[in-house]
Amino acid sequence: MPTYDFICNTCEKRFDVFLTFSEYGKVPVHCAHCGSDKTRRRMTKVRIAKSDNSRAASMSDGISGLDGLDEDPQALGQMMRKMGNEMGEDLPPEFNEVVDRLEAGQSPEDIESALPDLGLGDSGADE
Repeated sequence: MPTYDFICNTCEKRFDVFLTFSEYGKVPVHCAHCGSDKTRRRMTKVRIAKSDNSRAASMSDGISGLDGLDEDPQALGQMMRKMGNEMGEDLPPEFNEVVDRLEAGQSPEDIESALPDLGLGDSGADE
């Protein structure tokens, strides 16, 4: 059964509803929190499931090689953005900030010095 995402117009909380295709639009939806019938469907992102092999193939399309990426921050940023999109997962905002800076032409070294908190931190890898 498909899951539909709703928002309550009364209490403003989100909730999910399991409905069959034949029930959708015909069965009244009540808020799971307050019981109100004043609800609206929330449109969510569509995700397409891909196999690991399919994702890897998509990531390698258009990348002729990794040589020279150190000298071309824009190409590195484009490759990272493409790989991030192919992962199909929400990435932290820091990832987007780094990729934006690379695509603007900032070198990885400059980014690292401007954003020192993006390092390994207390993982022990520096020891």
